[in-house]
Amino acid sequence: MSLSSSSTALPLVRESAAYNPSSLGKDEPQIGGSLEPAATFRSGLNKKRFIAFLALLGAVVAIVVLAVVLPVYFVVIKPKQNSSSSASSGGGSSGSSGNSGGAGGSSTSAISGGDGSQVVTENGTVFTYHNLFGGYWVQDPQDPFNNNARPNSWTPPLNTSWTWGTDRIYGVNLGGWLVIEPFITPQFFQKYTSAQDEYDLSLAMASDTAGGGINQLEQHYDTFISEQDIAEMAGAGLNFIRVPIPFWAIETWQGEPFLTRVSWKYFLRFLGWARKYGMRVALDLHSAPGSQNGYNHSGRVGSINFLNGNMGIANAQRMLYYIRVLTEFISQPQYRDLIPIFGIINEPLVGAIGMDQMTSFYLDVHNMMRGITGYGEGNGPYISIHDGFLGSQNWAGFLQGSDRVMMDKHDYFAFGGDQVYPLDIPGANGVLGGQWPATACDAWGPDANNSRQTFGVTFVGEFAASPNDCGLFLRGSKGSPATQNCTAYDNWENYSPDMVQGIKNFVMASMDAFGDWFFWTWKIAAAQSGRIETPLWSYQLGYRNGWIPSDPRVAVGMCESVGYTPTPWGGTFKPWQTGTTSSIPASSSSEYPWPPTTISSADVPASLMPTYTNTATIVTLPVPTFTSIPSSLTQSFVGWFDNADATGGVTTVAGCTYPNEYSAAFAVTPTAPCTGPTANAATLTSATSAATQLSSTATSTATQLSSTATTTVTV
Repeated sequence: MSLSSSSTALPLVRESAAYNPSSLGKDEPQIGGSLEPAATFRSGLNKKRFIAFLALLGAVVAIVVLAVVLPVYFVVIKPKQNSSSSASSGGGSSGSSGNSGGAGGSSTSAISGGDGSQVVTENGTVFTYHNLFGGYWVQDPQDPFNNNARPNSWTPPLNTSWTWGTDRIYGVNLGGWLVIEPFITPQFFQKYTSAQDEYDLSLAMASDTAGGGINQLEQHYDTFISEQDIAEMAGAGLNFIRVPIPFWAIETWQGEPFLTRVSWKYFLRFLGWARKYGMRVALDLHSAPGSQNGYNHSGRVGSINFLNGNMGIANAQRMLYYIRVLTEFISQPQYRDLIPIFGIINEPLVGAIGMDQMTSFYLDVHNMMRGITGYGEGNGPYISIHDGFLGSQNWAGFLQGSDRVMMDKHDYFAFGGDQVYPLDIPGANGVLGGQWPATACDAWGPDANNSRQTFGVTFVGEFAASPNDCGLFLRGSKGSPATQNCTAYDNWENYSPDMVQGIKNFVMASMDAFGDWFFWTWKIAAAQSGRIETPLWSYQLGYRNGWIPSDPRVAVGMCESVGYTPTPWGGTFKPWQTGTTSSIPASSSSEYPWPPTTISSADVPASLMPTYTNTATIVTLPVPTFTSIPSSLTQSFVGWFDNADATGGVTTVAGCTYPNEYSAAFAVTPTAPCTGPTANAATLTSATSAATQLSSTATSTATQLSSTATTTVTV
């Protein structure tokens, strides 16, 4: 979430007929009429009516067969029939095979269910799965990588290819879960009042051993998001989950106070839940060493030191390494269908960093990732980049020929100052929501479609139900809203029916304008008062209380209802944008070299700036462990996809000194580049043998971390 999104001038609202949600079709079949009592039927029903009754009865039986028997057949019986012939690819299912996947996998013990089924969680909790949209969950104890689940009838199962431009993202974020933000978990910042970001919070918690220490964060990871949350998302008609994670999920360096590697354990557990309910995942690397934007959700409030300032290159080198580690993990067959999108850096402030510098970084990331995954559809995730709040016109024609790079936009009105336009009144078009529904359509619809036309696959990774900055800690634990009268927006327990419908119309107009979207965020924790005090940023709260639609499809057509006539997008992406192998012109590499030749806000030329070296032991992320499943499903499953990728990890150059990654001030301004002492024979030998050591390193690393960063599934 950004605090810098620019405000958009409110346009004139066109008049239109009032929007009527009841005119939209429903998903469930409606059968009218009633059956007569048996006595009346026997005495007065003629032959034609008897035949008609039998026909009706047959139709009902057919509906039951379609609703119950077919899902059981396709989820349980058919996978069992196919298990003997399914191809082995490390235990995961193919994105287009339609099989449950995995040689040796068996579905004889498969458990699945649709609406009304009982779910028993790992800790023994039992709940009822509610899904009126044809979704069903699948949990196969003999094949933990079974991809047959489906969240709803309009979303392809995980084992079936997603078609960009046809299938639509209806998603939510898990903000504030693995990356802490004050307004999402306010009690942390009410308890530790000096903290304004996770850096400060980690220090304060670590010194408060009597109050639970830094392990309070692990308790939060364990409890804030549950399996019931994921089931509820599927039942709400959603199909995608964007998950922000921090770089300290991979490692920390000396002096960094963050809780290192622990969140990865809970991310792995979440992936099992997402797979169970058929929810696709967009992985989002939300924080960068040194901070990419200076916001609290980057890890530390302050200056930008990613590709900016004296540590700009060095911090970017670390970020490249962490992107590489995550790419290796999620490109494994077990995860490539589950995680089709990788957002490589969240909200870098391109205006401060520089467009050329970001292009150099993105080009280097692209070449590194595709060197690992290979090129073309099915080879690794889509690479998602953020627009840096610059607007689609600045990205037209960006790196043409690149392999599956997509645009992520974050659209908010909330941070544009005191927003005085109410939501609980009709707009000029007669639709409740004031000017906001039409404003959302006019401001956001054209930019999203223009991005699809001139850039490629585009989605909105963040938006909210609030047009203003009301809410506890929304502007940070030390900030306060610019909007003067927040009672009407924060007192959600007493919203009038007009307020509920006005907010809902604004949300639906936003959804319709975007086309593909992720709401920020799924849930907000209660403050010390016991209340949720930033209500319009919680999808769950709005869904349960009526200001977010229970079926996201009803948003389609909302913009036309408020008088906005969209310029339609043609609906066809260029082949290279969705996976047909192409290439970036060689001229781009010479125009945008890595590292960049200039860095903004640095005290010395780029040639004199500190850099790191690739001679450390590679960090391999641990994989989940399972019991009582065929070994063929987990062989070669070590957290690293490409064994040929054996370059060492990033570390400091021996003999060189480095400024603090966040303050980046030189103690002594360098006058020559520091390359350290000449590499000794041991260093050279280590670098040369890295490829042969990779497998054992990955295994030993996973074993070492298994006590804190693995998930055990007991069958």
